[in-house]
Amino acid sequence: MAVRSPVSIAVLGAGSWGTALAILLSRNGADVKLWSHLQAHAAALQRERQNQAFLPGHEFPPALTAKADLASALTSVDEILIAVPSHAFASVLEATGALISPGSTLSWATKGLLPGTGELLHEFVERIENIASTAVISGPSFAAEVARGLPTALTVASRSSEHATRLANYLHSDNFRAYTSSDVIGLEVCGAAKNIMAIAAGIADGLGFGANTRAALITRGLAEIMRLGLALGGVAETFMGLGGLGDLVLTCTDDQSRNRRMGLALARGLSIEQARQEIGQEVEGIPTTQEIRQKAVSLGVEMPITEQTYRVLYQGLSPRAAVHSLLGRSQKRETG
Repeated sequence: MAVRSPVSIAVLGAGSWGTALAILLSRNGADVKLWSHLQAHAAALQRERQNQAFLPGHEFPPALTAKADLASALTSVDEILIAVPSHAFASVLEATGALISPGSTLSWATKGLLPGTGELLHEFVERIENIASTAVISGPSFAAEVARGLPTALTVASRSSEHATRLANYLHSDNFRAYTSSDVIGLEVCGAAKNIMAIAAGIADGLGFGANTRAALITRGLAEIMRLGLALGGVAETFMGLGGLGDLVLTCTDDQSRNRRMGLALARGLSIEQARQEIGQEVEGIPTTQEIRQKAVSLGVEMPITEQTYRVLYQGLSPRAAVHSLLGRSQKRETG
């Protein structure tokens, strides 16, 4: 379903995911302004009509233009969509808030927690003036497959059903299905915590533990994500949906996942910095592991996979020792 009436959308963040969403929205009939914080990158995007740096081989539709000036990107738009890494989210949002007029609508496709505070992203957004309605986009979706037009489904969550429906309609096409939800908290927790499980799955697979281990890790990983999400006020059904189970399975099983590749690299004996250089893009699960672990400790939520992943990333525990520590835990009922 293409956008039915002329609509202007600013996509802030010209990495692989922001670019893929900009391409999708533009194909659906929207006038899209894709913002990069780097002048040279924006100029290259506009000149080459594709993102050679982060999503090569996917031509931009005619209605997609690249901008380096944030004020220009935000001028006369109907929707603002932020798609930057979590470490850049606060600075981009604050700059945006200073430029927009009251009554603006804003959404984000960033997955993670706010670095330093561990806040869910919507908690920070609520402190920004001039924003009337917000929404979050999340689900099992690799950027390259969205840009190729391969069938994809994800979830749009907002406390405003009208906003969720409108944004879902902007995204919806013959190859892209967007479901709506009101559970912003649950969707954000899933989108952040699944990256931890992907690192753990990569470690287990890299050590050769096999499909049985991977299946157990995904299942128990979902259980601890759900425990945390419910403690924070999420809705149980969200964790069994696209943003929960769907995204978890995708990122734990496919090597397009940067977080899974981080785990594979650590299992090969690479340091975190060596693995980062090999991957070449942001690995959200590294800071998220620390932030989720702190949140779980403060709430008294048991998250054993998160704990062992934290020890590997921040305390020097060997990947093999972490897996054996999980297997050596005392027997218990499967109560979730």
